[in-house]
Amino acid sequence: MEEKKISSNFIHDFIDEDLASGVKSRVQTRFPPEPNGYLHIGHAKALCIDFSTAEKYHGICNLRFDDTNPSREDVEYIDAIKEDIKWLGFHWDNVFFASSYFDFVYECAIKLIKDGKAYVDDLSADEIREYRGTLTEPGKESPYRNRSVEENLNLFKRMTDGEFGNGEKVLRAKIDMSSPNLNMRDPVIYRISHVSHHQTGDKWCVYPMYDFAHPLSDAKEGVTFSLCSLEFENHRPLYNWVVEQIGFDEPPRQIEFARLNINYCVTSKRKLLEMVNKGIVSGWDDPRMITLCGMRRRGYSAAAVRDFIDRVGVSKADSTVDYGLLEACVRDDLNAKAPRAMAVLRPLKVIIDNYPEGQSEEFEVELHPEHPEFGTRKVTFSRELYVEQDDFMAEPVKKYFRLFPGNEVRFKSAYFVKCNSYDTDEDGNVTCLHCTYDPESRGGNSPDGRKVKGTIHWVNANDCKQCEVRLYDRLFSAEEPGKNGDYFDDLNPNSLEVIDNCLLEGGFENAKPGDTFQFMRNGYFCVDKDSTEDKLVFNRTVALNSSWGK
Repeated sequence: MEEKKISSNFIHDFIDEDLASGVKSRVQTRFPPEPNGYLHIGHAKALCIDFSTAEKYHGICNLRFDDTNPSREDVEYIDAIKEDIKWLGFHWDNVFFASSYFDFVYECAIKLIKDGKAYVDDLSADEIREYRGTLTEPGKESPYRNRSVEENLNLFKRMTDGEFGNGEKVLRAKIDMSSPNLNMRDPVIYRISHVSHHQTGDKWCVYPMYDFAHPLSDAKEGVTFSLCSLEFENHRPLYNWVVEQIGFDEPPRQIEFARLNINYCVTSKRKLLEMVNKGIVSGWDDPRMITLCGMRRRGYSAAAVRDFIDRVGVSKADSTVDYGLLEACVRDDLNAKAPRAMAVLRPLKVIIDNYPEGQSEEFEVELHPEHPEFGTRKVTFSRELYVEQDDFMAEPVKKYFRLFPGNEVRFKSAYFVKCNSYDTDEDGNVTCLHCTYDPESRGGNSPDGRKVKGTIHWVNANDCKQCEVRLYDRLFSAEEPGKNGDYFDDLNPNSLEVIDNCLLEGGFENAKPGDTFQFMRNGYFCVDKDSTEDKLVFNRTVALNSSWGK
């Protein structure tokens, strides 16, 4: 089997140096999401970096759930994260939980206390924040900082035994309150939380902080390269301090990369959850959401998402990527893969007056113009058809080449059709077009060589199927939602339009959720999970061309 080529980047350059110098002898990474929400496009970048790096060096990449905050975590998120990783095409070597190391992490805390490197503090969270100082002023030591080892061991045991309430005491590392790095000013490493854990039940009422449990979990697993986003760069000294104090033969090396920022999007889990809870979206998998399950439901393919991540690249500098690049990747992917079909979103009836009543004929049409191996489909033609309302104008504007009285167009793959007249209702709305066709132009070609400038799609009234179409657009209308106030104020009021009476050509009886198609001239669509045997529901994945801002 041909080996997939993975492009190099500065992370791989560091790894190459460490392997060449003998500092590291192998490559092991991990993808460590917290199970407190669904993965979004930002996580996809970290995910791709972690897994593809291990893949490139024939190493190991484990999936580890950093479940140190049980009040916000749920098994639902664990299952969803696993599904998303598989969907993107990656495979973990092992599944671990930070909670599996709680006994080990607890013993590490005891070691720090015995070594005089940790103490129990009675200050409140607000007082700790006040004592920490600022970027320009050093912090000041807690009055409880110099408790004896015996007293700290006793208090920490009493914390563990559930003697104190939430927030009454914490365990802090004893490092340097005058450090220029605020993360090194005696950070909290354990707090009291009387809450049941989804993995360990009620065994613990003290839980380690992320900055303490994370490096210890990495080191315990044998991770050689801890790859994380740039906001953890200032946490690296604390990461290194923790693994150094405990003592490991081959401590992990932390390397940071720029996180993925994308305009017109919100990637904060807190905000995404808020939108779900307030009913702004239908759920985590709402097709307007930037979650992986939302994009999957909308019809984005894993290949398109990975292509997008690859095009963005890996850098050390923060930047914002245009959402249009993601749409372009999706469009390129679907253009090559999606079979073609005809669907009329806003139907207008057409009667071919000179076509024999009761007659019907079939056209053999290729499923994809560039892939004959996809095969063909049968499209039927009869006296009564439907076209798009936008494909007719009673009084055409300049350079309008579609249907209007006296004009002839090509009905895709069928015949030349000329509009002669139209009917209206009492309000003046056009209800039906009366046309004639040229029987000699079967297949859309004229025997006398005359040219027509317009080609439109259509469906046969006799066998078309009614379906629901959901036209999705960007959820936010501002490039930076919330920049000038509440991000709710930047919601796009036109992010979803539901059209219930769309008509689809026949032959879609076997379409199932997830199937994607190009509806000619309308865009790319996929079958939604809300579809039933009686009625298909389609989501617009992306338009044929970008029209944002036009």
